[in-house]
Amino acid sequence: MDLGCRKENVAVDKRVREAGLRPTRQRIALADLLFAKGDRHLSAEELHEEAIAAGVPVSLATVYNALHQFTQAGLLRILAVEGSKTYFDTNTSDHHHFYIEGENRIFDIASGPVTVSNLPEPPEGMEIANVDIVVRLRPKRCE
Repeated sequence: MDLGCRKENVAVDKRVREAGLRPTRQRIALADLLFAKGDRHLSAEELHEEAIAAGVPVSLATVYNALHQFTQAGLLRILAVEGSKTYFDTNTSDHHHFYIEGENRIFDIASGPVTVSNLPEPPEGMEIANVDIVVRLRPKRCE
């Protein structure tokens, strides 16, 4: 293992530990795949495919469990786009998304003039934690 790879693994290990999770081999391997390429939007199935291709022996159930643990620990943000289609976003800041229908592709909306008005009052004892906007796109239809 080269020194650069070792440094990255130490950084991922530290990030997992600081999130309050035990840095198991599988969590570290999955976190490394998730965070090594910058901000990403991945489904559990896509991460599972990447893990298998990278030689990480992990089941799809373990990938789902790890993703939900990372989300609860604040390392990921969950995006429900289609009924049963869920994406995990490595960018946990407040931001919004474009979703291309038919391609199942999601990407960040560059920060800009997105505003939400007339939000309902939350029930007593509750507060609004976040508002997610997903703008659905499709190719223009011929006129």
